[in-house]
Amino acid sequence: METTRHEAIEEFWQHTSHCDHSVQVYDDETSFLETLEAFVMAGFDRNEAVIVIATPQHREALAMRLERNGIDVAAASMRGQYIVRDARSTLARFMFDGWPAEARFQAAVEELVARARENHQAVRAFGEMVALLWDDGLHRATMRLEHLWTQLCQRESFPLFCAYPKAAFDLGESTACREVCQAHTRVLPPL
Repeated sequence: METTRHEAIEEFWQHTSHCDHSVQVYDDETSFLETLEAFVMAGFDRNEAVIVIATPQHREALAMRLERNGIDVAAASMRGQYIVRDARSTLARFMFDGWPAEARFQAAVEELVARARENHQAVRAFGEMVALLWDDGLHRATMRLEHLWTQLCQRESFPLFCAYPKAAFDLGESTACREVCQAHTRVLPPL
């Protein structure tokens, strides 16, 4: 029996450990949003707090998908289970001259993790700040931020999901795409 894309995504997230740093290089928005939805829903199913640092259009699309799944997004936000931040605004908190300031990054993200853990032992996070940096042409800064995220995931023991549009690598940058994938503990297979 052939596995559907939805089943494959759910299977991938079922095997995520407490400190995995996963990445998806996606072809289209629908594929990405399905993957993000499954990641967030897996957190809700396990009564984990979920942190989402994303662009306005992705935050809005995700909220609509969660509501369709029976999640009261406003109530989840009020009880600290669903913490949402804007990716650009969050980047502005710790970027200095096009480079992530480590202490500022740690303070910004640890603040979110601490808030999430006020009522939930386990936390998971999604961030697309790295995709924005990559799109801005700040490739070395992106790789540094990926490294900082990996350190934080391991120290604070939570899974992190990142995503990049495949179009960001379509200009003959297969080496760059490999480098991004190698900076993660798990890579979602093409779906």
